[in-house]
Amino acid sequence: MFESLSQRLTVTVQRLRGRGRLTEENIRESLREVRIALLEADVALPVVQALIERVKVRAVGQEVLKSLTPGQALVKVVSDELSALMGTANAALDLAATPPAVVLMAGLQGAGKTTTVAKLARFLKERQKKKVLVVSCDVYRPAAIAQLETLAAQVGVGFFASGSDQDPLAIARAALAAARREVADVLIVDTAGRLAVDAAMMAEIRALHAALNPVETLFVVDAMAGQDAATTARAFAEALPLTGVILTKTDGDARGGAALSVRYVTGRPIKFLGTGEKTEALEPFHPDRIAQRILGMGDVLSLVEEVERGVDHEKARKLAQKVAKGKRFDLDDMRDQLQQMLGMGGLAGLMDKLPGVAALPASVKSRVDDREVQRMVAIINSMTRKERRHPDLLNGSRKVRVARGSGMQPADVNRLLKQYQQMEKMMSKLSQGGIKGMMRQMQGAMKRGGMAPPQ
Repeated sequence: MFESLSQRLTVTVQRLRGRGRLTEENIRESLREVRIALLEADVALPVVQALIERVKVRAVGQEVLKSLTPGQALVKVVSDELSALMGTANAALDLAATPPAVVLMAGLQGAGKTTTVAKLARFLKERQKKKVLVVSCDVYRPAAIAQLETLAAQVGVGFFASGSDQDPLAIARAALAAARREVADVLIVDTAGRLAVDAAMMAEIRALHAALNPVETLFVVDAMAGQDAATTARAFAEALPLTGVILTKTDGDARGGAALSVRYVTGRPIKFLGTGEKTEALEPFHPDRIAQRILGMGDVLSLVEEVERGVDHEKARKLAQKVAKGKRFDLDDMRDQLQQMLGMGGLAGLMDKLPGVAALPASVKSRVDDREVQRMVAIINSMTRKERRHPDLLNGSRKVRVARGSGMQPADVNRLLKQYQQMEKMMSKLSQGGIKGMMRQMQGAMKRGGMAPPQ
């Protein structure tokens, strides 16, 4: 998400940072570029006008023009205002209620509502240790009930069975009674969606809201709908006391206009982003981090949190002990590292959070492909256990056999072994000098590259 907007704004930001002095004229020129970039990203016009006006007021005041580094000061103003536009800080779910806390999900058909119910259930179960029960009140689309049952089983949460011949209100009341009996912490209710906002849909969901009295009423909207997402969100906000928004399919939206528009248009915070099809692909929405990502500064905090969650700590501890004892890093270890990387959203997901990536050419970013990692894992899987532990055994005939078994070419096996050798060499140096030795080597590399290490 934000790919095109980030590319445009990163160029503007880099130009500003290099300026030792700013005038009202070149501030206006820069803001004109920011305005065009926002409009091209499908941000609603009133939102663009409000943002530019707020930045202009701060930029031509003492804060920027009198700063010792005016270019950087203006970048900070743009970052602050982008963050404020989206809500300043993460708005967490408010589940402080007598259990079960009811979460009602609303939205149009096709927005990914049912999948998001499962993602949210997994999020609450794994990260907040909640006992979750889910139920579908979508009696108009029988496949929705079956889909939710399958997803609930996948993520390991309770499912309250319902049928297409039942009344949605009766289902909701029975599910609430079941959640109380089972002492569930949270009941997530999936509701029916339509292809467009209509009176019958709104009347039904208002009745469900009145019957359940939910602590959270979340509007699920497709980020790829652009300005239409903000318009639909406004219609739901007028009909229901929404407490927040979940933006789905953000991995497929390169523009990001919906994220910048929804909060301003509805007055409701964006609470989560759906970042992929898998049930773990749901992340809390942090406006300040997103603003930094848009401006090409990356999102290191989210990256650290993702790595912390995705790493198998027991495997990491065993590998650290193995390396510390001087034992050889082998291909089994390399495969573990590659699989954990895929489990954290893959290379593309990790790269998106690194500073400076937005400025890379599209041709470079397109080469970052998880399929290459998957091919490497397939090659290692085609080896015998002995070959994985002793890679030196891999002579020409063995490489041919491994290549055939993984559907690759011998050249692919050679490339993997070269990458393994580089990793093995790094691990070997780490065992010899410990972490301090590794840091000294990194500092030496930085000096050779003409960049002094931080003091």
